[in-house]
Amino acid sequence: MYKLFFNLVFKRMDPEEAHHLAFRWIRLAVRVPVLRTFVAAVLAPRYEELRTEALGLRMHGPFGLAAGFDKNAVAIDGMSMLGFDHVEIGTVTAQPQPGNPRKRLFRLVPDRGLINRMGFNNDGSAAVAARLAARREIFRTVVGVNIGKTKVVPEGEAVGDYVTSTERLAAHADYLVVNVSSPNTPGLRNLQATEALRPLLSAVREAADRTVTGRRVPLLVKIAPDLADEDVDAVADLAVELGLDGIIATNTTIARDGLGLKSDPALVKETGGLSGAPVKERSLEVLRRLYARVGDRITLVGVGGIENAEDAWQRILAGATLVQGYSAFVYEGPFYARAVHKGLAARLAASPYATLAEAVGAETRKAATS
Repeated sequence: MYKLFFNLVFKRMDPEEAHHLAFRWIRLAVRVPVLRTFVAAVLAPRYEELRTEALGLRMHGPFGLAAGFDKNAVAIDGMSMLGFDHVEIGTVTAQPQPGNPRKRLFRLVPDRGLINRMGFNNDGSAAVAARLAARREIFRTVVGVNIGKTKVVPEGEAVGDYVTSTERLAAHADYLVVNVSSPNTPGLRNLQATEALRPLLSAVREAADRTVTGRRVPLLVKIAPDLADEDVDAVADLAVELGLDGIIATNTTIARDGLGLKSDPALVKETGGLSGAPVKERSLEVLRRLYARVGDRITLVGVGGIENAEDAWQRILAGATLVQGYSAFVYEGPFYARAVHKGLAARLAASPYATLAEAVGAETRKAATS
């Protein structure tokens, strides 16, 4: 049913306008008590065997919504209603910014991918912090907050920019993510180099600890799939050295060659980050490499091309404790999370693993000893 609706309605619309329309419907539905209860009962059934503990947090399951969909923390309960076990909002910057000029979002339908050059369009960390502080939770869910650099802030002043957002947002975050891997903010990816990343992460960690004294806010970093293997290793080693809580692998890719893309060449040439199915293979490679390097010392979050339960299961076997989706939600619609949960429960039941936690990294460990 949704695929027919997508082809008849959403596919004919500008992708960003379709996003805003779907967003409005989700936000409207969650405001109606009877409707939201019914929708959650259908789309968010809970599987006890999928209950997950990660980052010191308890979740209904391992499958969450990646950053980028709810940039301004306006639909957390709506996305929980649709079955996501955690919702990562943002990317949020210290200063509000409109992002890049439109048109800036493109569908690669034959490839089940998206290209975006949104440019961190958001209301700014002060406004988002106020919204989170005023939120009255309808559905219990874990909320991650993803922070990035304001575009107009010079690279040399990036640390202070991230610290400002941390001071405003840490108290409202179940976990905090430092995004240094979007290709749409000039100079941002330079911060992935360990000599720049070390002082940045250290400053954010100190700011979070200083701002929130009653608990430890878990801190993660999100990296790009375009990092060379030795740079992936360097980030992994740095994360362990600094006592980071996790790494999210991966963000979008700037690569186009070698991906076998079938979409209109004019679309493929659009600048921006490519997400969805085309990034699946590289994201999985990066995840495996990270787990082989860090093992169970920190939490890994797998994201990039997770279209279905099999993709999520492969990320778990590779080493991900948590998995996230976004682009496939555009193509799969409101039953996306439900299908992933149902399929994960079936795969766990058919596996030799007693628990989901036991399955985390099992295939990567097996490959290392074979």
